[in-house]
Amino acid sequence: MNLKLTHPTAFVPTMGALHAGHESLIKIAKELANEVVVSIYVNPLQFENPNDFSSYPKTLESDTKLAEASGATLVWAPTFEEIYPSDPELISAGEIGNLFEGVHRFGHFDGVLTVVKRLFDLVQPKYAVFGEKDFQQLFLINQMVNQMQLPVKIIAAPTIREANGVAMSSRNSRLSVSEQGQATGIYLALKTAAAANDLERARHLLNKEITSIPGFLLDYAEIIDENTFEVATEITAKSRAIVAGWINGVRLLDNMAMPKLEVPE
Repeated sequence: MNLKLTHPTAFVPTMGALHAGHESLIKIAKELANEVVVSIYVNPLQFENPNDFSSYPKTLESDTKLAEASGATLVWAPTFEEIYPSDPELISAGEIGNLFEGVHRFGHFDGVLTVVKRLFDLVQPKYAVFGEKDFQQLFLINQMVNQMQLPVKIIAAPTIREANGVAMSSRNSRLSVSEQGQATGIYLALKTAAAANDLERARHLLNKEITSIPGFLLDYAEIIDENTFEVATEITAKSRAIVAGWINGVRLLDNMAMPKLEVPE
């Protein structure tokens, strides 16, 4: 199946449960093209836990209203058979796909790249807009587009945050008021690290602040090279702190650029 769109299209792929973060992506897409496609598809290939897949929120009616109010000209909720008319051939995320998030979510990024490639094949967009909150995902999608020479330009959109600084996510609704307060500690730790003038101190402050958050079960906290996703060194041109962990069974991830650590290329 092909959507047969006749004009240059901007595309925002989502898994639904839309919030203000998605709204910002759609508005950016509307600035790029008159035709804006928003897909709503919960992709089973990227869930390592079947329970997480089955319990993922499905709010198509409210999602459609938000998407259209934000500028979408087409809201598309395909079926599994439309996306995968035959057995899907997984796209490997490679070595970087096995780092950080990939350590804790085995096969996750293979599933992400597989569905994104299928969505690109079907929509054939000129632009595709992704948020920076899922920074490793964004990196790997860019890498796939470059390696496969796909005719789509990836647009990175800044993370949208709650008033308390927590990065917006569909999962946030599962946090209690007190747990939201705990999650604020992630943002504050990133801000503290970003204020440091050298890498060693930034890394020390990040880990000190993150590990002091009550009730936060840390998976990783690291400062990486934005261009390679390797661990940052003193000669890294652009560094970014990335964090992920759990509060009462809710997985949270966030990241922040480290502009004070920039080194002229």
